[in-house]
Amino acid sequence: MHRRARSQEAKLQRTEDLLAAARTLAAERGGVRHVTLAAVTEAAGLHPSAVRRYFDSKEELLLELAERGWRQWRETLLARVSGAHDLTPEQTASAVAETLAAQPLFCDLLTHVPLSLEGEVAIDRARRFKAASFGAYDDIVEALAKAGALTPAQARDLVTAAVGITANLWQVSHPTATLARLYAENPRWEHAALDFEPRLTRLLRAMARGLAR
Repeated sequence: MHRRARSQEAKLQRTEDLLAAARTLAAERGGVRHVTLAAVTEAAGLHPSAVRRYFDSKEELLLELAERGWRQWRETLLARVSGAHDLTPEQTASAVAETLAAQPLFCDLLTHVPLSLEGEVAIDRARRFKAASFGAYDDIVEALAKAGALTPAQARDLVTAAVGITANLWQVSHPTATLARLYAENPRWEHAALDFEPRLTRLLRAMARGLAR
């Protein structure tokens, strides 16, 4: 039975229900590319026509998850380097890779944000996302620079590279069923689909060493 939210508290709970349903579906179906608004509303127990009271589109819903992902990454990474002042470039890079890999949904969303999410919502929503993500980005850069050997400019380059590499590498490391079948048929092609976190860590550690020279 679908119930309409009457109070503000109930409306907020419906919003959280929709976001939780999207998270679950992304995990079960192999990524956000397989998430539909119809499936989200059904999983959340809402009538299909009711979803527009909370999100104008699937893109807006997923962008909300991406915004929360940025905030969660900031909180996790700042906690990870809290109190540190002598991290080596390699240790700094490992902290970045480790905290990114701990958020699989965020890693997946990093691919979709510039491709189909932030450009397909109302400008006010896009502005809010940009303000939140860049705020988290700036806090992360500042924390990394304080925690170790990288300058703010070097930390900025490392974080920018981490986001870009993650956006690509996550998709490669989590192939579709078709690609997984191809890799099983031809192991030589499978080299591109090795474990996500070890490869991300190696690439970021190498970059951090280079930046610090």
